[in-house]
Amino acid sequence: MKTHYYLGWFNNFFPENLGRVLQGDITDRKSIAMISSNPSIYENDGATERSWLDQAGIMFDEYHLINYRLQKEEAQTIIQNVSVIFLLGGDILKLNSFLKEYELSDLIKKSSAVVLGASAGAINMSAKWLCSKNFGDKVEMNSVYDGIGLDNFSVLSHFDLENNMGLVQSELSLLSEEIDIYASNKDCALRVKGDKIDVIGNVYLLSHSKIQKLDETL
Repeated sequence: MKTHYYLGWFNNFFPENLGRVLQGDITDRKSIAMISSNPSIYENDGATERSWLDQAGIMFDEYHLINYRLQKEEAQTIIQNVSVIFLLGGDILKLNSFLKEYELSDLIKKSSAVVLGASAGAINMSAKWLCSKNFGDKVEMNSVYDGIGLDNFSVLSHFDLENNMGLVQSELSLLSEEIDIYASNKDCALRVKGDKIDVIGNVYLLSHSKIQKLDETL
């Protein structure tokens, strides 16, 4: 049963309920691949996300950081053999480009590993997503990008929803006619296990231009 976690961002550590379910889902701790969203930057990349896992008591025998230091073929081999794949937060467009350049998306989709993504990583895990300067993206025109497509919905992760609900609705209304969009702020998570979707924190569903807050389920 495939398990995917769409994470926001955590100022400190994972909430207790998120740490608990992660502990239960990540039983194979031989190796983790952390895919950089700033693949040209090598120093301390992934340190924050690793600290979340460490604090939750989830440690691995091997840690692999996937960036431009690795050859494409080496990165692909690692992805095919790890227990957990973690798409890191950072630059959403650089991550999208890196996944295409290194041809990692299909390998991630086929993998039986538990897949996690934080912020930019979570957005790129989804089927498609809106790139907009109103969301802080460095673009002039709005564009819809294809993500990995682990699940057939879109994600807006780590965005100040409470103070920008009108903006979120107006920007995402058109896309929401085509595909469901899950929007979350910091300290939130969406967990997809098989056909079941679980919610941690303040997560909203935007579907056919209507937005509703979802109840926490974990």
